Amino acid sequence: MNVPAALRYSKTHEWARLEADGTVSVGITDHAQERLGDMVFVELPDIGRKLAAGTECAVVESVKAAADVYAPVCGEVVAANAAVRDAPQSINQDAYASWLFRLKPDDPAELGSLLDARAYAEQAKSEA
Repeated sequence: MNVPAALRYSKTHEWARLEADGTVSVGITDHAQERLGDMVFVELPDIGRKLAAGTECAVVESVKAAADVYAPVCGEVVAANAAVRDAPQSINQDAYASWLFRLKPDDPAELGSLLDARAYAEQAKSEA
């Protein structure tokens, strides 16, 4: 299981990365895409939408199931990844390069409340 140390993780299998411009990129973890299987559809949040942490804001659908994606932190959606929407299978090829949306966080320090790589790996292992 691939769990990059530089990212933060939610208990609901989203990853979050603080970008140089202060935005937060969000996607689903490698563990999540492995469990879901081949991705066939992605629904992304609207740009400008304000999200509270834990809010359902996107959907990923595979040949097995559809899964909600939750905002890991509070903020406003400033970008949605059209390339992933148009080619959902890119999530299966590289879950950590295939961000779904970017947020301008209300409080960047909120990332500190998410799981680090070790804690997320332990959680994912316990679910297997």
